[in-house]
Amino acid sequence: MRRNINKVIYVVFQSFATVAVALILSCARKPVNVTQLDALPDIYPDYKEVTVPVNIAPLNFLIRGDSCDALNVVAECNDVVVYADCESDEVTFDMRDWKRLMSESVGCSIRVTVSKSLNGEWVQYKPFHIMVSSDSIDSYLTYRMIEPDYEVYSRLRIVERCVENFWERSICDYESVGNRCMNCHTYNSHDSRQSFLYVRGEGGGMILNQNGNLRKLALKTEEMVSGSVYAQFSPNGRWLVFSTNKIIPAFHARPSKRLEVFDTKSDIYIADMASNKVVRNPLLADSTHLETFPTFSSDGKIIYFCSAERLPHIGNIDSLQYDLCRVSFDERTGEIGDTIETLIKSKKGEKQSVCHPRVSPDGEFLLYTVADYGTFPIWHPEADLQMMNLRNSTIYKLESVNSSKSDTYHSWSSNSRWFVFASKRDDGLYGKLYFCHIDDNGTTSKPFVLPQESPSFYDYCLKSFNVPEMGKSRLPFTPEDVAYAIKSDAESF
Repeated sequence: MRRNINKVIYVVFQSFATVAVALILSCARKPVNVTQLDALPDIYPDYKEVTVPVNIAPLNFLIRGDSCDALNVVAECNDVVVYADCESDEVTFDMRDWKRLMSESVGCSIRVTVSKSLNGEWVQYKPFHIMVSSDSIDSYLTYRMIEPDYEVYSRLRIVERCVENFWERSICDYESVGNRCMNCHTYNSHDSRQSFLYVRGEGGGMILNQNGNLRKLALKTEEMVSGSVYAQFSPNGRWLVFSTNKIIPAFHARPSKRLEVFDTKSDIYIADMASNKVVRNPLLADSTHLETFPTFSSDGKIIYFCSAERLPHIGNIDSLQYDLCRVSFDERTGEIGDTIETLIKSKKGEKQSVCHPRVSPDGEFLLYTVADYGTFPIWHPEADLQMMNLRNSTIYKLESVNSSKSDTYHSWSSNSRWFVFASKRDDGLYGKLYFCHIDDNGTTSKPFVLPQESPSFYDYCLKSFNVPEMGKSRLPFTPEDVAYAIKSDAESF
């Protein structure tokens, strides 16, 4: 009995001691005799004055600048006050506290106040704000992680991440496919029940996911210059519009430029997934033009794509400029219209070459990339996002979104209120994924980078994030399923 009593006393004492230590540390880090500064804190990632979805993961960050004795960071809105965990220069938020704060802050701004002790003297920065939108974002995000130069593909991964927390996993990686190139994971209408990805090289193909059942497709006919490269589902899932491209990589002689990738031949085809047939139309497979980057409208009635005149000489790559075009499509029969309409005509000497058109799910906006020339804007610092209002053809330059580095490879959320894109704005080398809110009028907010559990994650990550796609639910397959599908015989078209 005495032993049990002693044990209880010991446990109570230990609990009291733990609480006491926590209180002492808390008091030690509580700002006193604070000097107010007329400046905002230098934080990374930059989450100051951004708009975020209500269901986003905690925005953990670093405090840049001189080292300090202690930090105190408070986030508050209405009657909810959350104290961040501060360790050295790292600021993190408890998941439950963050979710409570977000749910109570919808339609309001969270006020974040940073104080730090320098040589025993406390200073407090001007607070910054985080606007919490009631527009939620799709829970899942897939993207490729690759070396920043993009000309090599060793140890590639396609990752699935839950943006509501920090859970992630590989859906395809180098170990499961023999260290081959893989890319382009794409949902059908943000639905994880139908999607595809590519595994390149001998024995590869398109890996089609239908409710977790994986099939390997050889989407190639004798008349094509290559297998399928860029592809998108029609809304009903029956049709796949895709380009077939003869791609040439090249290195610039000038040190200010790096890798260039361009097409010498390219055409667009339609695949009927119900009958395993490929449809060719001369309008989309014109030998005098390079057609690429096809995508369907949200109602399946239009195919948008990019088109350029073929170059007479490969050395004239800076003259390779793409127009933005569209053609009608009958989703019932697979028939293509007889007239191509040019929406944006490229202009030599202007940043007007278009690539990667993507239509918002509500059919209101068309988001695309513009650059000086070519189809590979990753190494084009002038590459920017632009947007067209499809109701009245108004062009939005998106100055609040773009940076002085490459901004491209974008996709929409299912509710059309967010888009995600890859940007090299930090250092011009490593691509990171940024989210941006857009309202009914096409007004965009300041982009914010994908949150990470460790505030210093991006300082040490040696991979680029590339080709992001948003999905509403978790994908129903694993890397092992992909590895098994790769070993199967491909279905021919």
